[in-house]
Amino acid sequence: MSYLIGIADTTFARYNMASDVIQVFNEYHPQIRYIRYTVPGIKDLPVASLILFKKYECDLVIALGMPGSADYDKVCAHEASTGIINVQLKVAKHIIEVFVFETEGKDDEDLKERMKDRAIKHAYNAINLLLYPNKLQEKAGMGLRQGYQNAKPL
Repeated sequence: MSYLIGIADTTFARYNMASDVIQVFNEYHPQIRYIRYTVPGIKDLPVASLILFKKYECDLVIALGMPGSADYDKVCAHEASTGIINVQLKVAKHIIEVFVFETEGKDDEDLKERMKDRAIKHAYNAINLLLYPNKLQEKAGMGLRQGYQNAKPL
């Protein structure tokens, strides 16, 4: 059985996280097919996700975005996240939200590495949700992080 994952990303982001997600899918998981839908910014990701579910019948969507550094961008990220949650509830399917704020990096190289790490780890989370849900159960409570070092479990 194969699954179709939608990849929604933006032109606003300063790094192409979708390329890392696609590389994971292409190299390691032949049961995964994907379709990419690129929009201008993060506030467009909820409707992009809905289109990927309704028009292309995706099983899951990864929404990749990079909010900027201004206070306004934090508000936009919250609004986009709320919209993404609403789409998930409407279609009863997962959207893995992968936002990396521009302020998360110490410098451009650190930011790029954080974005790459988060995208790759969430690509594997998507695969696990669809193909191997027990793997996620085994990792419950382990303090796993995407884009940062893992926290110690209690």
